[in-house]
Amino acid sequence: MIRTPLADMACSIARSVDLLGDGWTLLILRDVVAGVTRFDAIARDLGLSRKVLAARLSRLVDEGVLVRGRYQEHPPREDYRLTEKGKDLYPILLALMSWGDRWYAEPGREPVRIHHRGCGRDVGMQAACGHCGEPLTVDNTDHLPGPGGKVGPGTTVIGPTIAARAGFGGAPEHEG
Repeated sequence: MIRTPLADMACSIARSVDLLGDGWTLLILRDVVAGVTRFDAIARDLGLSRKVLAARLSRLVDEGVLVRGRYQEHPPREDYRLTEKGKDLYPILLALMSWGDRWYAEPGREPVRIHHRGCGRDVGMQAACGHCGEPLTVDNTDHLPGPGGKVGPGTTVIGPTIAARAGFGGAPEHEG
């Protein structure tokens, strides 16, 4: 399993990017979510080399994001399915899609629509507070130190900055 120094940072974004930061990995997950689950189909869809695809799928299986399942015995063939950990990535994929639709798709020309079976309507992605339902934005939220936060590689500036904003001491560093 290939890991980068990001995996050891005291930052959940860094540790997530260690696995998901490769564009091919996100596109593989997009395909699996959409029902393209067989190795050959994913390779054909993405135009990705079999070696690269095998490595990415292996890592996703090793990390518990996907599970292999046998769909044919002779010759042996397997497909890939999301685990619960993998299903938890769906909002991230929706957020990336929504951002891409806003900034890179021609208005009214979004490549995919998401249809909610529960209410029968097409929906858009929106991050909202789990308590009050208000949309979350960079302007109405604060980052506060968490119980696993520490200063170290990748957090030498942001750690003290977050602590200072929260009144836990230290002077914040500013860009400029």
